[in-house]
Amino acid sequence: MKVSITLLVENTARGQGIIGEHGLAWWITAGDQSLLFDTGQGMALRHNAKVLGIDLSKADAIVLSHGHYDHVGALDAVVANDCKSCPIWVHPAAFEKKYSANIPGKVRCISVPFLHEKGRERMGSRFRDATNGGEPVPGIHICGEVTHRYEFEDTGGAFYLDPEATVPDPIVDDTALYFDSPEGLVIILGCAHAGVLNTIAHIRHQTGGRPVRVVMGGMHLELASAERMERTLKAFREEGMQELYPCHCTGYQARIDMAVALPKVVRMCAAGSRWVYEAV
Repeated sequence: MKVSITLLVENTARGQGIIGEHGLAWWITAGDQSLLFDTGQGMALRHNAKVLGIDLSKADAIVLSHGHYDHVGALDAVVANDCKSCPIWVHPAAFEKKYSANIPGKVRCISVPFLHEKGRERMGSRFRDATNGGEPVPGIHICGEVTHRYEFEDTGGAFYLDPEATVPDPIVDDTALYFDSPEGLVIILGCAHAGVLNTIAHIRHQTGGRPVRVVMGGMHLELASAERMERTLKAFREEGMQELYPCHCTGYQARIDMAVALPKVVRMCAAGSRWVYEAV
């Protein structure tokens, strides 16, 4: 079975008519079924889908990586106009109101009303609990709530569950997708708030230790310490992956560090990029 992955929303863009937006959304087709993984903020998704000839109404499922605005901001528009009946896979913690204090002296809400204002009730029978993973379309797997094995990995920023910034948000809703190929796992991240290495280790454990061929998506390493970056790069080298596509929230310096450490592995990607792999 062939799996096609199209990056619909990302901070950068390439291709005629494609626009960039701080956010992430993927269109994944496996055989004759498709899913939408995240939605971006709201401006780019439906525009880029139209330019690329992708009919969002054909989605057999929607999967949400976590409840931050740059990944779920267009969900209300998609549900109202395109994917009117397909199931929506999401961790229940994504319905919580979420805040960020990453800007000094400012706490801002980074969740969206569509989710934190009775989002669970609004979804009704369409809701699918992604806590323990799942298979939204045949061959594509949700890794579920990620087990933490690397103590030096954190959520990647100052995230909270209250406007006073006193209750840290562990972002347990963070999840990723994966499928297996003849040469190993292909892993598609949202933001990897659980830690990119924790996520990889979690998925490898779920698959009986399968090797990792490809990792693509946001890795939230913009604020990573030098020690965390060094240990992350060491683990990447040991993993022996063939392709690494850091984007969105990974951070400019982190991407440079990856490219220097793994020049034959690290590659650029942007909204409009597309890949095709053989799945097993």
